[in-house]
Amino acid sequence: MPIELPLGFQAAGVSCHIKGDPKKLDLALVVTDRPAVAAGVYTQNLICAAPVVIDRARTPSDSIRAIVANSGVANACTGTQGLTDARRMTHCVAEAIGAKEDQVLVLSTGVIGAMLPMVKIEAGIAAACAKLGRSSADLLSAARGMMTTDTVPKISERRLELEGHAVRVTGFCKGAAMIGPNMATMLGIVLTDASMAVPEAQLALVEAVDHSFHCISVEGHTSTNDSVLLLANGAAMADRSLGYTAKSKLHLAIRAVCEDLARAIVDDGEGTTHSISIEVRGCRNTEDAQRIARTIANSPLVKTAIAGADPNWGRILSAAGYSGVSFEPHQVRLELGGILLYDEGAPVPFDAAAVSQSIASQRNVDIVLTVGMGDAAAQFWTTDLTTEYVRLNAEYHT
Repeated sequence: MPIELPLGFQAAGVSCHIKGDPKKLDLALVVTDRPAVAAGVYTQNLICAAPVVIDRARTPSDSIRAIVANSGVANACTGTQGLTDARRMTHCVAEAIGAKEDQVLVLSTGVIGAMLPMVKIEAGIAAACAKLGRSSADLLSAARGMMTTDTVPKISERRLELEGHAVRVTGFCKGAAMIGPNMATMLGIVLTDASMAVPEAQLALVEAVDHSFHCISVEGHTSTNDSVLLLANGAAMADRSLGYTAKSKLHLAIRAVCEDLARAIVDDGEGTTHSISIEVRGCRNTEDAQRIARTIANSPLVKTAIAGADPNWGRILSAAGYSGVSFEPHQVRLELGGILLYDEGAPVPFDAAAVSQSIASQRNVDIVLTVGMGDAAAQFWTTDLTTEYVRLNAEYHT
């Protein structure tokens, strides 16, 4: 079944030749036919792009009408001119759809330090406004308009019934490298036709991001433009307030969409050959489990071992050991690809060649580490680290 936009939303993606190739879409537009509640979560990098500055000031909100995004140029490290250009993008959209400038949010991604080609972008905004539609093809074109080094568009959806109302949560994002916890060079847009209050939307998005985009890493690099936006326009339920159970279901759907998108980013990691799922169990609290998982995920030695199909359990254990979380080494248990390698503080016999072959033959690799200190657990997703990744990023101009 094709993934569709929620009620009341339209989208478009066009090429305005930012990337120099008319076949590559580089501008995306999402418009809601009524003011929507909006929430945002942004990069924690002190060096942040102009769109992040603009959107932080405009969210949370109960009156957002549109999101405009461009790819190819990040509008980061561009000074006051960058802020002027970002505001100009929102002004052009607002004027075209009959909204106020501060009812439009803006996203940018691409090369850092370059100025936006505003003549091209203004023409692209006009073209996108003329192409707005509700079809799955329109959604796909908007998703493609945000892509940079992505090899595939990343879109996810959940359909659910809330107190007799058919509701949809649809999200799309971009990201393939410079991916680190507290987000990275990724942009995400989540749309729902459910009704949400401003504080609820912000809380739901923060919780969803904490369990998705904050739990992925390619190389641990937190970039300048990271943004995830949530719009809830209430079109499916006439702005009717939901009860506790229905709100919980909606929040879980938003989280599920974000998790799908986050894992899609990892699966599309530049030059990678494996996606790695790291589950840490038996911790005192979730924070400890996340810290251990994140440390393992960001270890170049762990990542290169997986790239080489090497069941080098010592690298995984040593990463856990320097995570800063206290645990009893003699209680540790480690499984790789479902095969027990280490238990109760000592290695166990296993067929190294068979484990290596299993890693080499599969795209997805599971690491499960149990530390035996409590009941809390966390999951984290990352990639291996290959020579192709180094080549791609050595050649990519930033």
